[in-house]
Amino acid sequence: MDEDLDLPRLIQDASAPTHHRSGEGVRPSGPTIICFSHLRWDFVTQRPQHLMRRFARDHRVFFFEEPIGCDHPLPYLEYHPFPADGIVALRPRLPHWWNEAEREAGLRGLLAMLVEISCAGEPVLWFYTPMMFAFAGEVEAAAVVYDCMDELSGFRFADPRLTEMEAALMRRADLVFTGGWSLFDAKRTLHDNIHPFPSAVDAKHFGRARRANGAAPGDQAGLSGPIFGFYGVIDERLDLDLLRELASLRPDWSFVMLGPIAKIDPAELPRGPNLHWLGPKSYGELPHYLAGWDVALMPFAINEATRFISPTKTPEYLAGGRPVVSTAINDVIRHYGALEGVAIAGDPPAFAAACERALSLGRAGPWLGQADALLAAISWDRTQADMARLLTEAVLAARLASTRAANDEADGASAALAPYLARVAQSAEAEDEVGPGRCPGAVAAAAMLTAGSST
Repeated sequence: MDEDLDLPRLIQDASAPTHHRSGEGVRPSGPTIICFSHLRWDFVTQRPQHLMRRFARDHRVFFFEEPIGCDHPLPYLEYHPFPADGIVALRPRLPHWWNEAEREAGLRGLLAMLVEISCAGEPVLWFYTPMMFAFAGEVEAAAVVYDCMDELSGFRFADPRLTEMEAALMRRADLVFTGGWSLFDAKRTLHDNIHPFPSAVDAKHFGRARRANGAAPGDQAGLSGPIFGFYGVIDERLDLDLLRELASLRPDWSFVMLGPIAKIDPAELPRGPNLHWLGPKSYGELPHYLAGWDVALMPFAINEATRFISPTKTPEYLAGGRPVVSTAINDVIRHYGALEGVAIAGDPPAFAAACERALSLGRAGPWLGQADALLAAISWDRTQADMARLLTEAVLAARLASTRAANDEADGASAALAPYLARVAQSAEAEDEVGPGRCPGAVAAAAMLTAGSST
C-alpha cells in the first residue's frame, strides 16, 4: 500500500552519524554520494551493491532508484534504510497518470529537496544509468561519476534516448569507470578520464562453498547425477536453446538454475525432468547452493546484450572452488580463458564435451591453485579503494576548476569595467585641474581597478 511520506522527516540530517554493520555510529568523512541506479538495491547483489557498501564506510550513501507509479496526487520518496549495508535506498513514487515532462519535473523537485535537506555541501553524483541524468544533471556537484557497468542500449526494452543521454552524461562527468575491458575499448575515446574496472570478487564469502559440509538446501537436496549450476538474472542474455539441448544431450545430469526472471516470458524457459528452476536466492545463500554443484555454468547467448558483459559470477564461481564452462564472452576469454578451470565452448555438443572435461577436474588439484593465484589480485575492496582514490582526485580537480572559473569571471568583470573607469578617472583629473567637482576617491578607485585588470 502506498504511504504518504514526508521527505524532511524521512531524510536524516547530514550531521547525523551513519549506522554501519558494526552498529556503531560513524560520522562520514567524505561528501555525500547520491547513487542513481536502474537496479533495485534489494533485487540482486551486483556491482552497485558491492561498491556502495564499501563507499558507505566513509560517505553517506543515498541509493536513488527508478520511480514507481502511485495513486497519490503528489510525488514523494519512500525511505528504505539498509543498516547492515550502511546505505539508504530512496524509491520515488510519482502519480501514475503523469506524462514524461511531469515525471521529470517531479523527480527534479524530489532530488532538490534531498540535496537541500541531507547534503552538507555539494554531493557526489554517481550514475549507473544515464537516463537519470535527465533530471539530475543540473545539480551542483562535488564531482560527477559515471560507472558504466553494462552497455544498456543493447538490452531488451532499452529506452531509445539512452545513447543521447549517455553522451550528455559523458560531457558532464568528471570521472568514468567501465565494468570491463570490452566496454573500456568501446568508450575510451569518449572521455579523457576513463578507467576500466572489471568485475571483482569477495573471495571469503564464496570460499564458504569449499568448506561447506552441512545439509544441502532443501530444494537442491536429493538431485541425482552430477549437478551443473547457474545463478544470476534469467533474461535475454541466456541462451535458452543451448540449455534445452544440453539437458537433452545429458539426461543423467541435473541442471540447477537460480535467479529471478526478467524481461522474458517464463513460458519460454525450457522444461525437463533434469532442469530445475529454483527461483531467486539471496547473496548469502549462494555459497550454500554452489557447494553442491560439480561444475558452474555461464550459458550466455552471443548477442548485443552480452557483447560487452564482464560477468561477476566468473570469479565468484572460481572462489567457490568450482570449474567453469562458458560460452564465448569476450571478457571471460580475456581474463580467464588461459585458466585450466575455465572452458569456453559454443554449440551444444561442444558445450557438453567441455562440461565433461570440467567434471573430470574435480574440486581440487593444480587448476584450483592456478585460479586462486589470479583471484588473489582482484577484490571488491581493492577496486573500491582504487576508485576512491580517483574520486578524491576528481573532487579536488573540480574544486580547482571551479575556483579558477570564479577568478576568471572576476578578472573578466574587472577587465570589462576598466575602460569605463579609466574614462571616469580622466574626467575626475580634468575636474581636479579646474577645482569644482573634484573627486579624488573616483580617481583612486579607477586607478586601482585599472591596475588590477592588467595582473
